Parts: sequence; structure tokens; C-alpha cells
Amino acid sequence: MTTVTGLQDHVRQAKQLMARAVEAVKREFATVRSGKATTSLLDLVKVEAYGSEMPLSQVASVAAPEPKLLTIQPWDKSLLKAVEKAILSSDLGLTPSNDGSVVRIPIPPLTEERRRELVKVVHKFAEEGRVAIRHARAEAISRIKKTEHVSEDEKKHAEKDIQKLHDDHLKQVDAAVKAKEAEIMEV
Repeated sequence: MTTVTGLQDHVRQAKQLMARAVEAVKREFATVRSGKATTSLLDLVKVEAYGSEMPLSQVASVAAPEPKLLTIQPWDKSLLKAVEKAILSSDLGLTPSNDGSVVRIPIPPLTEERRRELVKVVHKFAEEGRVAIRHARAEAISRIKKTEHVSEDEKKHAEKDIQKLHDDHLKQVDAAVKAKEAEIMEV
């Protein structure tokens, strides 16, 4: 393997890390509530079941039959109370009710204050993503500088590639923030 290929590997690795950071941000955004019912809203809810904490999706099926309603059907009816408790204790601000077989969660309209809080949460997730992208850039540039038997020009070129990837991925995070913010603030 030539060392120029080593530089390309560093660039490729940085690109993968940055892409993962953007995907993680988008996944976290999906769990932030907007005015519409979406099943991904409950992705981070953990239910006390069978002696351990399990993701809700592993103990029940979640559906959004209407724009303002989520339904949860536990596969084991004995978990109804545990599912209800898990939703109440999550910081989603939702009030579940059950009819003995299905948990229904009406999605109330968001207050202006709650919308602003959610936008702050979105910005926090975005900043975590940006930090991960910057970290990937710094790591890659550090590895490039340590690469031996490569001309300074080739190193500079690889560093420019890393910087361009960094900028592109930050733009993707910013675009995702704008879209999610618009979705949350939409009345």
C-alpha cells in the first residue's frame, strides 16, 4: 500500500465518521416532538419489562392511525401499566390512557413555550453532531500530518479534502436543524 492511499483512507474514514454524526443528529431529531403524531417520537422510551429496561418497540407495536394520535399495543397485556408508566415518566409531556388492551396517546397541540424548549433541544442535538464532525476532522488531520513518505503538497491536498467534507457535513446538520425548527414552530 502506498502512503498516498493511506491519505485517501484517512479522508474516507473521516467522511464515514462525519456521515454517521449527521445520521445520529437526524435520528435524534426524529424523537423530538412536533405537532404531528409520529411513531419515532417514542423511540427512546424504555419500558420496565421482564426484569430489565427494554425499548418500547421491543415490547409493543406503535402506530399513528391519526395525525394527532399514537396507539401502542403491547404484545403481552401484562405490560400495559409498565408502558403507560414509561411514557408518563419520559420527558415528552404526553398523557397516555389505556382501555385494557391498547394505550392511546393523544398528541396535544404544542404551546409556544414548549415549542421554544423543543427548539433548544434540537439545537443541543445539532451542536453534539457538529462537535462529532469537528472531532472527526481534527483526528483525520492529525493522522495525515503523521503520515510518512508523502510530500507536503499531498498532505495539504488531503487536509483540504477533509476541510471540504467538514464544511459539507456541517451544512447538512444546519439544513436538518432548519427543517426540524420549521416543523416544530409550525402551528
